[in-house]
Amino acid sequence: MRESPVTAFRAPVLPPVSTGFVRALPSADRFALRLKGERVVAGGFDLTGPLNSVRGTPERFAARIGPDEWLLACPAGEGRAAEAALDADLAGRFFSLVAVGHRNAAIAVCGPHAAEILNAGIALDLSDTAFPPGSATRTLLGKAEVVVMRTGDDFRVECWRSFAPYVHAFLQEAAREFG
Repeated sequence: MRESPVTAFRAPVLPPVSTGFVRALPSADRFALRLKGERVVAGGFDLTGPLNSVRGTPERFAARIGPDEWLLACPAGEGRAAEAALDADLAGRFFSLVAVGHRNAAIAVCGPHAAEILNAGIALDLSDTAFPPGSATRTLLGKAEVVVMRTGDDFRVECWRSFAPYVHAFLQEAAREFG
């Protein structure tokens, strides 16, 4: 078993309460997982989904964003247990697991105009047919790299903390068109 480093507390980078179509999501523990070979369920994460998909719940999910790359997230405080479970379940396989909870921030884009709000800065078709619920992808929103996941009619946008104020403000501005 690998030893986990002690992580420092980070203050929220976005306002804890946002209203309307765009809102900051609570802190979470996140991991970047690289794993080649067979698809499995490990550490409570479903890694069996096809490329550009997300499996799980809004609080605990595995987004497959590359042929051998996943973004994993679980509620804040559950990261050490998730990491230990992943290490145990993936024992004997070649993999890389890096804690990135300190690096990312998450923003929800909700409501009937969520796809239109995102399309103000994302040049992908986010319609129901092209990007149905359960879809995930890495792309650009304006000038920032993001991971976009669709959960029902709503979207989750993950970005680096340093880009979060820009992404949040961009989405808030785009949402103004819809009230």
